[in-house]
Amino acid sequence: MKTFKELIDYSCFEQFDIKKLQEYLVLPIKYDGIYFKCFICEKSNLKAFNIKGLVRSEYLNKDEILFFLSDINIRIKLFELAIKAKNSENIKDTSIEDFFSLLIKKAIEMRSSDIHIESLENNMVIRFRVDGNLKLFYIFENEFLFILSSYIKMISKLDITMSRLPMDGRFSLYIKNYKYDFRVSTMPTINGESIVIRVLDNKNIKKTIEELGFSKNIFDEVENITALTQGLVLVSGPTGSGKSTTLYSILKKLNTENKKIITIEDPVEYKLEQTQQVSVDEELGLSFITILKTVLRQDPDILLIGEIRDSDSLNIALQASLTGHLVLASIHANNSLETLSRLIDLKADRYLLSSALKYIISQRLVLNICQSCFQKGCVICNFTGFYNRSSIAEVLKIDESISSFIFRNVELKSIKEYLKTKGFKSMIDDGKQKVEKRITTIEEVYKVVNS
Repeated sequence: MKTFKELIDYSCFEQFDIKKLQEYLVLPIKYDGIYFKCFICEKSNLKAFNIKGLVRSEYLNKDEILFFLSDINIRIKLFELAIKAKNSENIKDTSIEDFFSLLIKKAIEMRSSDIHIESLENNMVIRFRVDGNLKLFYIFENEFLFILSSYIKMISKLDITMSRLPMDGRFSLYIKNYKYDFRVSTMPTINGESIVIRVLDNKNIKKTIEELGFSKNIFDEVENITALTQGLVLVSGPTGSGKSTTLYSILKKLNTENKKIITIEDPVEYKLEQTQQVSVDEELGLSFITILKTVLRQDPDILLIGEIRDSDSLNIALQASLTGHLVLASIHANNSLETLSRLIDLKADRYLLSSALKYIISQRLVLNICQSCFQKGCVICNFTGFYNRSSIAEVLKIDESISSFIFRNVELKSIKEYLKTKGFKSMIDDGKQKVEKRITTIEEVYKVVNS
């Protein structure tokens, strides 16, 4: 089946009834005065659709045809604004501003975390990352990229003339009276610039523990973590597994007036109330280690470390957690046992580790089955069959036995055997529980756990 990467001439849609296009599953691409080029699928009824002229058709997946036809009015508007912006010589023309505003509104409406604007060999494409997956939404002529790039750089306070070096910037917009912050990254490629806009939506950091979608047994253990006054709590998983959201939700539960909370992040992207946040900046000499050493003199009750990345940051975190501080941190590892292995690889002092480590939460995000269509595909889920994500997780509580195993340098295999006797539930077990409840699919569980 063909992958859609073709430029659509939306002006040809003026000749068609959109509802008929959706009914007969026909997606017109262009008309040259003689031939209509269109996409059809196995269920298309091209004969019933009365097209005046010769037809050249190619096959496309049914859901892709419906997806492209589902928001056709916005597509036509963006197409018209892009043409107008490209041809305009009026300095007061607002076409590009209107285009970008509509694009951002659409991205927000689709719950996008990132907007990818990319130059290909023949065209430029705009893709949205929704629920962790990239999906192509719009295609324009390559010439339009320079106009769009210049506008994005202008509002991000970047050098408009610079296109051969990577740049980073930020901007803010109000959408329906709600302020959204955006982080911009530009990068030169062989075909032109690649621009990625991260939507810094603080709704995620406002999530409570109850809103994370944890199973009851996981939720109960996370609740127990919020009762701790000292020790080290780690949240592990790959990039994009929801570690930061989980850490922020725990921090929110702990954030009271009688607690001093300090976070060390790289960089600080979301502002937290009643919290002292420090952003790592290597160029200014503000390294993780430098900040960690200074932070401990600030008399914090709770310390959040964005990521345990080396033996120095780990050892300082361990020492801090043994001197009356509760330390929360993330670390890259596949599961709880591998987290222990990673800590040992970082040459953690076994006595400190066995005494300080209290919990390891290991997690992933799985796609939820769309409750509107139950995987048949609809407008709400962009014809993917999935809508939103929830967490699958495992929580390893470091009890006296595991603490002793760590101190005595017992093989991880022995810890694994011990956990079986305690009825430990792995991420796979948690995922299967969500499959039984029709929250996700078994394919999705194995995909994210093995990634």
